[in-house]
Amino acid sequence: MYVAVLVSMVVASQLPGLRSLFRGSSDPLGVVVAASIIFAVGAFDDVRDMSAPAKLSGQILAGLGLYLFGVNMLYFRTPFIGTVVLSNGLVPILTVAWVVGMANAINLVDGLDGLAAGIVAIAAVAFFFYSEQLIKAGTIQPGSGPLFSALAAGVTIGFLPHNFHPARIFMGDAGALLLGLLMAASTMSVVGQTDQDFSGRTFFFFAPVLIPFLILGIPILDTAFAIIRRAGRRMSPAEADKNHLHHRLMRLGHGQTRSVLILWAWTALLSGLVLAPSYVHGALGDVPFGAAALAVGLFTLVGVRGRSRPTL
Repeated sequence: MYVAVLVSMVVASQLPGLRSLFRGSSDPLGVVVAASIIFAVGAFDDVRDMSAPAKLSGQILAGLGLYLFGVNMLYFRTPFIGTVVLSNGLVPILTVAWVVGMANAINLVDGLDGLAAGIVAIAAVAFFFYSEQLIKAGTIQPGSGPLFSALAAGVTIGFLPHNFHPARIFMGDAGALLLGLLMAASTMSVVGQTDQDFSGRTFFFFAPVLIPFLILGIPILDTAFAIIRRAGRRMSPAEADKNHLHHRLMRLGHGQTRSVLILWAWTALLSGLVLAPSYVHGALGDVPFGAAALAVGLFTLVGVRGRSRPTL
């Protein structure tokens, strides 16, 4: 995946439609530098276990790499408060926090064959189309966000056939952290660069800062639960356990493949909710998603045949 990112960047720089981006912006170079840093940190941890502080330091360094090359959060639009223009002191802090959060969210959800790769692929495709809608609406200028989303989608879709159960190759921390950084760079290049609303549609009143939290809702929710759960048990946040969402689905009786497909389905539903207002007008556009969510929810809870449903 890392080699694919490098090769894709070289190819993209030669495409007529993207040459101006590479000549007029340092964002692509910043992603290459930051990706190299976080890949090296993850690869070292895969070969020889790193301490949690050392691993975090490497992630912070990668986040600072993005910041120094201009891939950062400039605006933070929040519901009911409005747009917050970040001060010079807050920009690097929030940029680093965004990278560390995304990287660890993807890393924590990488517990079953194909799970993390599939979730990132779905999320990246959804965010690519969301970014394109923002550009068409004139809310943001054409930039590097869609490119980084396409990179994340491409490397995961190419990797997924080899990683789906039974996996023949694993991404490890090197791959998971790399994917997290790509998603962080993509989302910051879009949601952190505009102080305007997407449109007059009510759904996007909360846009754009909450959109990544919806599209990547599964890994982010899993990470939040893990932090709360481990804090309640006075465990280190870096200490592994068997209570992630995919572990709970396995204990419900779903096999490894079905557990992965269920979490993919929830990611696709959340991504669809983000994209639907851009393509479907009227209240009826929400009906299919409501029906699909009900179907997936019922299957998640009672779709195990011949077994009693254990408690979580």
